[in-house]
Amino acid sequence: MNYLYFPGCSLNGTGKAYNESVKAVFETLGVGLHELEDWNCCGATAYMAISELKAFALSARNLALAEEQMGKVGTIDMIAPCAACYLVLSKTQHYLAEYDEIGKKIHSALETAGLHYEGKIRIRHPLDVLVNDIGIDKIKALVKHPLSGLKVASYYGCQIVRPYSTFDNQNDPQSMDILVQALGAKSVDWPLKTRCCGGSLTGTIEDVGVRLCYILLNEAQKRGANIMATACPLCQFNLECYQGQMRKSFDKNIGLSTVYFTQLMGLAFGLDKHKLGMQRLFVPPKDEMLTAKSEGGQHARS
Repeated sequence: MNYLYFPGCSLNGTGKAYNESVKAVFETLGVGLHELEDWNCCGATAYMAISELKAFALSARNLALAEEQMGKVGTIDMIAPCAACYLVLSKTQHYLAEYDEIGKKIHSALETAGLHYEGKIRIRHPLDVLVNDIGIDKIKALVKHPLSGLKVASYYGCQIVRPYSTFDNQNDPQSMDILVQALGAKSVDWPLKTRCCGGSLTGTIEDVGVRLCYILLNEAQKRGANIMATACPLCQFNLECYQGQMRKSFDKNIGLSTVYFTQLMGLAFGLDKHKLGMQRLFVPPKDEMLTAKSEGGQHARS
């Protein structure tokens, strides 16, 4: 089983731990990830606010490259772990197919660069691939260290299932929750799993961005979570790095570790923590949570 792989800019920077843990987990599962050659920025959400057309052009170049390279890998599927990359690549596909004027301009730009796009490539999210292609049974079979000490608030963010809900429920997604349970942890039922963390507001209108992050972390804690799992590098950054400011602003202790769901998978598989980028976390999970006794009363295997 092989896939093209689009890491995007964040997974080579602030989201490096996501990149590391995705690769480690898929390697353990025996799945090949082939990084897209000569990829560029997806166009990101910030580009959309300045020039939507240029953002589509940047994204379309990646789609065209993927179609060129899919024959070598033997797949029409390209995995995009970053929520923003996944959204923008998907949005570009939709707009090129649905809006003739945009499509003509972008196809013309691609031809100028010697590229061609026919709409054959499929953009996939890791959650989709893990649950629907690889399967929960195979994931369960690889668990060596059940995460029975964790109560996980699965946080999807606002981009994975909106506006395109291709593999999960738009209002109440479950794929990450299903994975969490397969790892032996408890999935916490909470209502804010798709509410926005504020995105780039932490860098523009900081007090608003920090407040939005606080609402999420506070609610997760109130619901009994002792850790939060996410699938977005910007969400992870916001929810982790501003906890000190939240304590000052709201006079409440917030100490909830926010990790990538792939890091939890790697821990349950017994992979080395450094291989999963755990040392990069500013608020790491407490060791006693990861070594808690299983339901049978015995310590989980390390």
